[in-house]
Amino acid sequence: MKVLFIHPFGSNWLGTGTDITTIFNLMPPLGLLSIAAFLEARGIGTEVIDCYATPMPAETLVAEVIRRRPDVVGFSCTTSSFLEGYSIAERIKEKAPGITTVFGGAHACSVGVGLLDSFPAIDYLVIGEGEQTFFELVTNLDRGGSDIPGVGYRENGKGVISALREHIANLDDLPFPAYHRLPQFPKRYTLPLFSYPKAPNTSIISSRGCPYQCSYCDRSVFSRGFRFNSPEYIVEHLKMLNRDYGIRHVFFYDDLFTTDRARVARFCELKERERLPVTYNCIARLEHVDAELLRLLKRSGCWQVNFGIESGDPEVIKKHRKFYGLDEVQRKLQLVRDTGMRVKGLFMVGLPGETEESIRRTIDYALALPLDEINVTKFTPFPGAPLYATIREQGEFDENWPLMNCLNFVFVPHGMTREQLEGLYNEFISRFYRRSRIHWGYTKMLWKSPHSVATFLRHLPEILAFELKQKW
Repeated sequence: MKVLFIHPFGSNWLGTGTDITTIFNLMPPLGLLSIAAFLEARGIGTEVIDCYATPMPAETLVAEVIRRRPDVVGFSCTTSSFLEGYSIAERIKEKAPGITTVFGGAHACSVGVGLLDSFPAIDYLVIGEGEQTFFELVTNLDRGGSDIPGVGYRENGKGVISALREHIANLDDLPFPAYHRLPQFPKRYTLPLFSYPKAPNTSIISSRGCPYQCSYCDRSVFSRGFRFNSPEYIVEHLKMLNRDYGIRHVFFYDDLFTTDRARVARFCELKERERLPVTYNCIARLEHVDAELLRLLKRSGCWQVNFGIESGDPEVIKKHRKFYGLDEVQRKLQLVRDTGMRVKGLFMVGLPGETEESIRRTIDYALALPLDEINVTKFTPFPGAPLYATIREQGEFDENWPLMNCLNFVFVPHGMTREQLEGLYNEFISRFYRRSRIHWGYTKMLWKSPHSVATFLRHLPEILAFELKQKW
């Protein structure tokens, strides 16, 4: 048995000319790598093609798949990459109909078995966590998936699911992701420029699920439960990355790294005791943060804390997530900076119910916060999000899957236009980054993040060519 995993690139690019974004931000496909490691531990051969790291024309990719002669090809797709992945699956089926195609990932889990009714080149879906389900499926293909929990299959030509798969109770039972299946890891992979002090670096995930229910979040893969790796497991994971790949900085890509305070405190204690030469970033919720916890994070090597702020309008926040006082946000962010860590704010533009006035309140609010950096996404209503069911009642929605990547305004709230949203989005970015305080912050990166500066300068011709293309 041989399994080949494909991570399709998808239509994530908006501008003209060559997409240069992955030069400055490319993280490994951790979901695929976790499943690959699980299979390998049970004697199944695996390979991975990450189309983000090694993009190639579809014809070349399909020829490469046929050359490798896998028994099963597994695709992990977001909404924006699904149609590209499906196109590859169609071509594989044309050339080698005996190869079994399996789709998983966020899009398959959120849309569900209805995909099998419209996309005949897909043989099976993996719904939910993939490790155990994928293993049972590929070792029992002759049974057709009908008695394997978590598998979507066809019965009388219609997509059905056998049963829901129970969550993996103890995440420490899983092996570390199969990073060795990425030929260019870690050299080809990097966190966003200026978001790390050292290289090489990478991302890891130490928990699954989220107990909260924000209106815009898709929880279809791991649902609302919250499970996590033990502090001991995390430290061993970091040790392996440092020892085997020279990793010097990681980003904990968990939705809620700081949710379980005892876990975080124990992790900080162990990491500090081990004197592990790996710094890190994490994502936190403001209600979990206090001065004592921040001191623990700083002492154990935390370099930057990211916070999902989303909006600066109280009414918008109340509608879409658990409300948190805007004055308290400012106080907590200042605590992070006073402890000596960088602060990044995550915002969203174009949520249902927003107006030009509310977005301008968000912009003014963001400029008043003690933030070093921001990330602003364009609201996208994903199929697994709570508000998806009523999204067409709240504005104009162009459900064009390849464009649903948080880089396009596929949704326009009532009373607004797409042009308005684009203008406000550009104003948000421009006003935040054209301030002397932010310029001075990036000047300090000469010694705080020298690798970022070197990477920026090395690719300066490409950046300038890109800027010129956009102006045209």
